Amino acid sequence: MSLNEVERIEVVKYRLEKAYGTFAEIPVLMENKFYRNAANRLYYACYYAATALLINGGYETHSHKGVIILLGLHYFKENKIEKSFGKVYDKLFKMRLTGDYEDLVYINDEDILPLLEPAKQFINTIEKFINENQ
Repeated sequence: MSLNEVERIEVVKYRLEKAYGTFAEIPVLMENKFYRNAANRLYYACYYAATALLINGGYETHSHKGVIILLGLHYFKENKIEKSFGKVYDKLFKMRLTGDYEDLVYINDEDILPLLEPAKQFINTIEKFINENQ
């Protein structure tokens, strides 16, 4: 995706809005005990923020694994974003994969609740970083 400066700023803004909007879906899913769906939405909220960060930095990838690799290489390894967020993102990625693709895997509130605040902080940290580096 080759973006000019105006398009890049708009896509980054859109992805951040999508991250927050997706995160807002989680309480409704949790309340109704749709934990697998909540895990999916929690991962995707962070994924949208992560892709906003990468696009803002001029990096492009077309896979979820590519996002993980580029985040690690350009943000966690260089201490631009706290490394602990890399572990949170990886945990969310794995939980989403097993929830979406594995049989007889059950995700419950105890799996998701400890990740809610770190995921929210991840998104907020990315937004702050983007605002400071745009």
